Amino acid sequence: MPKKKHKKWSRHVTETSNAMDLEKDVFRSHDPEEIARSLKHSAETSDRRKSNPFRSAMSMLNFYINRAGRNLPRKQRKVLEDAKGELRRDFGRDPK
Repeated sequence: MPKKKHKKWSRHVTETSNAMDLEKDVFRSHDPEEIARSLKHSAETSDRRKSNPFRSAMSMLNFYINRAGRNLPRKQRKVLEDAKGELRRDFGRDPK
């Protein structure tokens, strides 16, 4: 019996949805400011997003955190959670 190929539906969504165009490996950075800055730039320049730039950037960040789930190391999850605050700050929102 042949092995089943596991399809990465989250990768498919990231690449083909009308979310926005992302910088390659943006979520692998260990610097929350760099992640936030890249997401902000992508959200503001992308013509593939449906809502405002802040909402698109935050949605993509949350999508990645949720899809990575248990496979995401605790240290990297903390970096990504910190990037949410940086993203809010970059867009002039009240950081929580």
